[in-house]
Amino acid sequence: MGVASAGPRIAAVDLVGQAEHGYNSPVWLGTDDRAVAEKVMELVPGLIADLPPVNSENATKAWRDYAEVILCSDREEMAAISDSYAPEHLTVQAEDLDWWQERLSCYGSLFLGEETTVAFGDKASGTNHVLPTSGAANYTGGLSVHKFLKIVTWQKATREGCKPIAEATARISRLEGMEGHARTADIRLKKYFPDEEFDLTANG
Repeated sequence: MGVASAGPRIAAVDLVGQAEHGYNSPVWLGTDDRAVAEKVMELVPGLIADLPPVNSENATKAWRDYAEVILCSDREEMAAISDSYAPEHLTVQAEDLDWWQERLSCYGSLFLGEETTVAFGDKASGTNHVLPTSGAANYTGGLSVHKFLKIVTWQKATREGCKPIAEATARISRLEGMEGHARTADIRLKKYFPDEEFDLTANG
């Protein structure tokens, strides 16, 4: 949920703000600063205890059972770990925010800079809040108009362009045991290039 090299108190408050969602809410911090990591771990229990009872109960369980604080060697390792987690929300509190925005690719919504908290996106800043969870940000983004668009594709081969595609199709199809597929390519090669010979076996 967070990559931090900034001050630990804001990072800790942000983690608690997400942990209160529920007993199974995963929260994690990646940092290359041991002092930040240790201070966050020191601060979080007190911040949780200060919440209203239900929120505190949820956050206590989430922090106990699902939280991680990961000490990394550098920002590249932090970014790689973040992309592997593909979080629903990702906060970056670090220098060179342009680098982070360019480098990171797997998240539901990205919150750049100490001034930008996830709760802004939840409640007021206007970005989409129907976001991929459980690592789904590896392959999809949040709900948008694009989810309701019908995407279609089409192909049109020329005679000459058909030749290399048909050769590849025939070989791949036979390699996969799809002889019927292969023959749809064979017949075109035979018709369009009757004077040429082709090795269309699986090992051709």
